[in-house]
Amino acid sequence: MAEVTIARTGEGEAGGKGLRADTLGMLSGIVIGVASTAPGYSLAASLGLVVAAVGLQAPAIMFLAFLPMLFIAAAYYYLNRADPDCGTTFSWVTRAMGPQAGWMGGWGIIVADIIVMANLAQIAGKYTFLLFGADGVAESKLWVTAAGVVFIAVLTWVCYVGIEASARTQYYLLGAEIVTLVIFAVVALGRVWFGNVEGSVTPSLGWLNPFAINDLSGLTAGILVAVFIYWGWDSTVTVNEETADSSRTPGVAAIISTLILVGIYVVVSVAAQAFAGPDFLVENSDDVLSVLGTEVLGSPWDRLLIIAVLTSAAASTQTTILPTARTSLSMAAKGAAPKMFGTIHPRYLTPSTSTIWMGALSILWYVGLTIVSEDILFDSIAALGLMIAFYYGLTGFACPIYYRRELFKSAKSALMVGLAPLLGGLILAWVFVKSCIDLANPENSESGNSWLGLGPPLVIGVGFLLFGVVLMLLQWRASPAFFRRRLEVVGPDGTAPGRPADDEPGRR
Repeated sequence: MAEVTIARTGEGEAGGKGLRADTLGMLSGIVIGVASTAPGYSLAASLGLVVAAVGLQAPAIMFLAFLPMLFIAAAYYYLNRADPDCGTTFSWVTRAMGPQAGWMGGWGIIVADIIVMANLAQIAGKYTFLLFGADGVAESKLWVTAAGVVFIAVLTWVCYVGIEASARTQYYLLGAEIVTLVIFAVVALGRVWFGNVEGSVTPSLGWLNPFAINDLSGLTAGILVAVFIYWGWDSTVTVNEETADSSRTPGVAAIISTLILVGIYVVVSVAAQAFAGPDFLVENSDDVLSVLGTEVLGSPWDRLLIIAVLTSAAASTQTTILPTARTSLSMAAKGAAPKMFGTIHPRYLTPSTSTIWMGALSILWYVGLTIVSEDILFDSIAALGLMIAFYYGLTGFACPIYYRRELFKSAKSALMVGLAPLLGGLILAWVFVKSCIDLANPENSESGNSWLGLGPPLVIGVGFLLFGVVLMLLQWRASPAFFRRRLEVVGPDGTAPGRPADDEPGRR
């Protein structure tokens, strides 16, 4: 079978923006990708909701939600091989679909990351106090907000001083999280199999069968919740210019990250519902793991799951700063954003200005929404899914468009470069539309309030996209050269127009 022809554009060469090249390896990339999804926190916040939608088939939903992420990871792999640019979606969509679509894709990344930082900071602040038994302080808006701001500031500094420090920090945070989740799953399943746990359910392979779900609305609801707990693995590709073998390693690390995540989510969901049963998980859907920690591990070992959620939120806070800073760096380097965002620190070789702005905007967003209304804070987080589906979906569509002249040269090209990314894009387009329909109902918001006759999350999500259009028009006026770029497509010889072919081994 013929190999997929990879186009190299030449403009996105690794290290070309002044970042520290060849610093990260495959393992560091995988760690960043997995940590960015915050698996501990994601399970704590979503497992009960998935069980409420489909009952014991929750593990099957975890697998189904993984498929579009795998398809989009394939798009990231092939687009990164063509153009290892830290702007990822922004750079690739610009080449395939035009500068306007590319700019909006980059804006989607930035907005999604800033929105989620408020939620991660809130969780990190609250669980810090819970870890030390200060339950009363954990209910204080002032103290939780203060602790969250400290988390953002400290992790912004870690990202500022270098990618090596960021990677080393991730090893410890993710290591503690994964070890804790493994201990929980092993102990829970062991007690079910060898003990007599009240309310437990014997595990069954049938839990992995999606065809056993007869309720279509339940299936849809479960997928809508579960698909977003995989978000974040793309962070490993945004550090591509700082990774050894930048055109291959980040893409492989992204795919491996999604595979590790589906393993974690399926195993932990099986263990949780086997131990406690579906009713218990639904009743405690706000925070499944901290409640199960007491039941499964007992005191004081139940603190381990608090540590898992805390380190999960902290790790994800750090790895959320990385892609935003590098996306704005790439946009500035190409004239799609103000030049100041393209500043590289002379010693640390990090996007210093972009990193500081990311931390500062995250703090302002978090504190501002907390002061105005915590309901609005939670409504903004509900709007997050729109941004994720938007820029992931664009990336899925960009891959077959960019490689459209290569798609039918081999079965591998048609499947991996064409069909898989296209399916991923279509699924996420459906998720976007379905989420808009659901979020339009004010009853589905945290506050239950109506804004312009619609649910606040939809207004916030669409409002951010429209605000992005306004900013794009302002940048267009200030720097029109970027917006006059021509579309690129892989030609018959496997190169982009006007670019030399890349005949290195393994590229073709």
